[in-house]
Amino acid sequence: MTTALPRQRPCPARAFDGVRTASPADAAALHALSEPFMRSGALRRRSPGLYVAAAAQFFVAEDADGVMEGCVALRVHPGEGAPGALPAVLHNFCVRPDRQRRGVGSRLLSALLADAAARSVTEVFAATTGGGESFVRAGFRETGAARAPRAWAAALDPARGSRIFVRVV
Repeated sequence: MTTALPRQRPCPARAFDGVRTASPADAAALHALSEPFMRSGALRRRSPGLYVAAAAQFFVAEDADGVMEGCVALRVHPGEGAPGALPAVLHNFCVRPDRQRRGVGSRLLSALLADAAARSVTEVFAATTGGGESFVRAGFRETGAARAPRAWAAALDPARGSRIFVRVV
């Protein structure tokens, strides 16, 4: 007996060559890609099992040989925004160091934002301990925690000094 994998969402547009939605089979590669960023403190520590459970939230970028170059995830937070709003949070955004500054992150963000729009998300939030340049280039602007989904904002560690960004979709 074979077990069918969950149906993957197609990438919302052809402009995102090399970007696709992840499946549970990608969990080990997602964890391995994220591990150096978790070790440095840039990403929150996540278990390999979490990547299996949350695989459907991820977009992955691959090179021509199918090697994972980067990833980003989108978690929708229904009921946490203003009436009529559907906020979501972008998380676990990372690109292999040897592939940074080559458009991988931009392709990932573009695919994620197109998917968010297709799912009627009204705002996408992100937190970073870095400068946030990638987010600003993608149309995000800095905001306060009061506007963000409550559960997510409450889970941010103030000691990390994260900056919060939002993009209206």
